[in-house]
Amino acid sequence: MTKAGSKGGNLRDKLDGNELDLSLSDLNEVPVKELAALPKATILDLSCNKLTTLPSDFCGLTHLVKLDLSKNKLQQLPADFGRLVNLQHLDLLNNKLVTLPVSFAQLKNLKWLDLKDNPLDPVLAKVAGDCLDEKQCKQCANKVLQHMKAVQADQERERQRRLEVEREAEKKREAKQRAKEAQERELRKREKAEEKERRRKEYDALKAAKREQEKKPKKEANQAPKSKSGSRPRKPPPRKHTRSWAVLKLLLLLLLFGVAGGVVACRVTELQQQPLCTSVNTIYDNAVQGLRRHEILQWVLQTDSQQ
Repeated sequence: MTKAGSKGGNLRDKLDGNELDLSLSDLNEVPVKELAALPKATILDLSCNKLTTLPSDFCGLTHLVKLDLSKNKLQQLPADFGRLVNLQHLDLLNNKLVTLPVSFAQLKNLKWLDLKDNPLDPVLAKVAGDCLDEKQCKQCANKVLQHMKAVQADQERERQRRLEVEREAEKKREAKQRAKEAQERELRKREKAEEKERRRKEYDALKAAKREQEKKPKKEANQAPKSKSGSRPRKPPPRKHTRSWAVLKLLLLLLLFGVAGGVVACRVTELQQQPLCTSVNTIYDNAVQGLRRHEILQWVLQTDSQQ
């Protein structure tokens, strides 16, 4: 690969004032670094070489005012070619260019342009016209700049339209996502409410079962005496004082029988002459008289008959 520095010595040796002539140097690529070191070279001639492309850093040579790239094999210019804002004269004669980059519209200082002998897009070729003299080349520069500005505006509008479409699509996606999230929240809320209701019913059922379980022993306790007694009502237990009175009467009767037996023995048998029986007979006579007088015996006999 041939560079300018390999033929004709250092680039500074080729610098004549502010003009650097690298034409007919059999160049395959542009020595951008060496050119960047010569900001004084505002006029650069790279015509009649073998250049097929320009590197992107070539657009950093913003000090260029006049550039001749004619009679090369350039198929396209760098996308940011418009950074060469100081460029006033541009010769692109006899290359293989079809279109120009949109950034070409930024070359506001461009006054002279030659695009002859390029396979240009028909629309661009018609806009550019011929460049047979100074006037036509100036008209070419003006018309092409206006055309590229229109293309840039159209592309910007298209870009804005695409952005708007994308924004609308994004809004729709966000709205759809929000609706989906709201639906999911509503579903979770409904499921939660259903779960709460289910647990409440379970709790109520447990409480009801517990109450029913507590009532069951009471019912059994109430029904048990009836099942044991059958149709007959249970007799109330005898009162304590009734039993005591019966015992007392029994003892009293035994005592009376004993006393009566002794009295009979003392009054009827041979024992009546004994001192003890004499006393018994006396007590018996007194007792009979006392009972008759106070009617105690009659009361006792009446009470016994009632029981």
